[in-house]
Amino acid sequence: MRESWRWFGPNDPVTIDEIRQTGATDVVSALHGIATGDVWTIDAIREHKALIEDCEVGLTPLIWSVVESIPVHEDIKLARPGHEKYIDNWILSMENLAMCGIKTICYNFMPVIDWTRTDLQHMLPTGAYALRFDQKKFAAFDLYILKRESAEAEYSEAEIIEAKEVYDGMSEAERIQLTNNIIAGLPGKMTDAYGIEDFRDMLASYKDMDSHALRANLFSFLSKVLPRAEASGVKLAIHPDDPPRDMLGLPRIICTADDLDILFEALPSPSNGITLCVGTYSSRPDNNLPVMAKQFGPRIHFSHLRGVSRDPEEQRSFYEASHLDSDIDMIAVVKELLNEESRRATQGSDMLDIYIRPDHGHQMMGDIGKTVNPGYSGIGRMKGLAEVRGVIRALSAM
Repeated sequence: MRESWRWFGPNDPVTIDEIRQTGATDVVSALHGIATGDVWTIDAIREHKALIEDCEVGLTPLIWSVVESIPVHEDIKLARPGHEKYIDNWILSMENLAMCGIKTICYNFMPVIDWTRTDLQHMLPTGAYALRFDQKKFAAFDLYILKRESAEAEYSEAEIIEAKEVYDGMSEAERIQLTNNIIAGLPGKMTDAYGIEDFRDMLASYKDMDSHALRANLFSFLSKVLPRAEASGVKLAIHPDDPPRDMLGLPRIICTADDLDILFEALPSPSNGITLCVGTYSSRPDNNLPVMAKQFGPRIHFSHLRGVSRDPEEQRSFYEASHLDSDIDMIAVVKELLNEESRRATQGSDMLDIYIRPDHGHQMMGDIGKTVNPGYSGIGRMKGLAEVRGVIRALSAM
């Protein structure tokens, strides 16, 4: 497998030289300065590529191998009049990346918000800090801060009472922080941060959108993109919705193995693949990750190797666990990925290696107190990469 590392560009507190020291060989990155819907030009791609790959003689080179992500414009998800121009721009960006040798692209189709957490510094018993999604806090935001129209219909009476208790127990500063955590943007979203009124307006634009309509818009988008991806040798890797369930009245459509079956039955193109985000899928107890890794092996072009621990009583709440100590058997998942690579080698696949990266590491040791991108501090991810690397080496030697 190809060990990779997420880099957010020149402003990332973890530098390219520090990434080199982790032992990773590949970099996962994107052009975060380009507005959603605009074209990624060849010049801009080459400039960013040089920041990653140019190094002094004698230093270990890095390769920009995976894009995460080219954002999909909201007009595409809503199929608004004129959205075709944004599909054309997405395709041109993809083809420009391919011309520069970057042919694995992670993307998602989540409406309005990307990956969502309520707590960015949840203290663990070790003293390190993790990301956390707290369903009760989320309900408090939805019902009593956002005050979303008709939100009460999506919660039980007991949940509404609990949410009110949580809300009443928060200071104004805590309510502002919770709001910012949910709607103001997390690293890698590449979406504009919203104010609360703008956020309400964006949610309202989806009020008549159900999962069938959103899935149809995804399939329409991919029906135009995939032929061009095949022609360019590009592998697309859709990321699951995070958390993988409907929320805020928004439909989400890449959450389970059944969702993936629907996707591949409709669009069997070899360029149509997935990012196996172990942590995201495993935040649902009905997703069996080793089974999914085996079932969708030929479609896995990229994998985020992280895990979560769900609350025993409230299974929708979870925190980002250590990479080998979560609710899923990470060793079994890695074994299935290695088996898939072996299968590809025997069948002459045009893409043998699966790109992997450690994801959402703990903020720990010397990184505590530093300015970091939430979930993307250096030491915690290096710990995760080292653990996963050990598993790979041990399994490969068997």
